[in-house]
Amino acid sequence: MKRREFTLAAAVAALPGLLSTTARAQQGKGYVELAQRAPVDTKAGEIEVIEFFSYGCVHCKHFEPIVDAWTKTLPKDVKFRRVHVGFQSSFEPLQKIFYSLEAMGAVTDEMQNKVFKALQDDRIRLDKPDVLFPWIAKQGLDQAKFEAAYKGFGVATQIRKAMQLQDAYKVEGTPALGIAGRYYTDGSMGGGFEPMLKIANQLIEQVRKGG
Repeated sequence: MKRREFTLAAAVAALPGLLSTTARAQQGKGYVELAQRAPVDTKAGEIEVIEFFSYGCVHCKHFEPIVDAWTKTLPKDVKFRRVHVGFQSSFEPLQKIFYSLEAMGAVTDEMQNKVFKALQDDRIRLDKPDVLFPWIAKQGLDQAKFEAAYKGFGVATQIRKAMQLQDAYKVEGTPALGIAGRYYTDGSMGGGFEPMLKIANQLIEQVRKGG
């Protein structure tokens, strides 16, 4: 589904995916090089890889175990991080979950899977704070700390940065990968999850060689 047609209501009710079908995918390379580089948050000699995702995207849920396994194979100079997209203002409740968990150092493989399962399989309305906060406590996390982060300036700042970054990469759908502030690929461009990761590996090596 195209990014501008997606709403949080659709995510919760129907949970459609967001694999892009833009004309950029027709270029044949499986990725695009950005005309203007996106900002990176790495030191010299490090290569940043970003996964753009949404808790409301069913494809992201299916991609999660695949990308988790892939990240464990990455060389030490590759720094992987996730960015929760916000194609519309209705995405903000899910963004706030992710960045609140991140602020607590609780973005683990296990917690990611719990959030996906709760929202998509169990249909728990985690976009509603009165549902979300008690659910967080049931996962063994400090509810008061989570609430403080959820309502705080820091999370709002991270959401704003996420929006700027997705625009810099011109993200059209999820899951997608941004490499070194220079390259972008997603499932439709790459031809599926595994091919997309293969392309990402090639781009990482290309960046490492100075290309």
